[in-house]
Amino acid sequence: MEYDSVKHSLNSVLRNTFLRKCFYVLLDGLLLRAWHIKKELRGLKKSLPANASVLDAGAGFGQYVYYMSRLGRKWRIKAVDVKAGQVADCNRFFEPENGRVRFETADLTVFCEPDAYHLVLSVDVMEHIADDEAVFANICRSLKKGGTLLISTPSDKGGSDADEHHGSFIDEHVRNGYNIADIQDKLKRAGFSHTDASYTYGTAGHIAWLLCMKFPLLLLHVSKLFFLLLPLYYLIVFPLCVPLNLADVYCRKPAGTGLKVKAVK
Repeated sequence: MEYDSVKHSLNSVLRNTFLRKCFYVLLDGLLLRAWHIKKELRGLKKSLPANASVLDAGAGFGQYVYYMSRLGRKWRIKAVDVKAGQVADCNRFFEPENGRVRFETADLTVFCEPDAYHLVLSVDVMEHIADDEAVFANICRSLKKGGTLLISTPSDKGGSDADEHHGSFIDEHVRNGYNIADIQDKLKRAGFSHTDASYTYGTAGHIAWLLCMKFPLLLLHVSKLFFLLLPLYYLIVFPLCVPLNLADVYCRKPAGTGLKVKAVK
């Protein structure tokens, strides 16, 4: 299945400022990875300067930029993405930030700004890039000494919902998830001095993902008319997913289909 076709359908709708804000709230609630990332960002804020420089490497719709711009009111945030249309839409939305937030079109395999950032965020990006080691090296060079890279990506425990007959559920993925030791080795080769990795999307989180993401996307892939039924669907499903997401965020997991990785330069 291609996520990009669904994203393309949303782009025209999200040019409306109010609808984009509503969409961000929806993503924050439905996406378990957002629960994990926001928890980590709140913790990292304590060690960052008030005027920290932050990079969102592969910003997509800009939902994490929106959260970070409110988490750190004086943070200066750059966000990059390969999709020029999304970058332009995000720049229009964030224009009232008066230059504190800006989006640029960039290829992470070549993008590098040495010693520029205290924090780099990469959510659901690395599984789309074949030359991941080049990206890790560029990000390490772009971080200040002691700076942190925070990654969310699928694990090799079924993170792309792949099987031997059909491959990855998400067609845009170039790998079916990372092994913890493998991604830590790559980060150390890139120049990071310390790494910490843990599983996300354990049993409870995986069930929440099926209900909140996979099943609706499969239906949307069949017919865009399902957009009309989504509010009713989520009205029923979301209350079931809240305790599942909480359990995944705050309980230890021996394995999971996602990875949360922190690397310090």
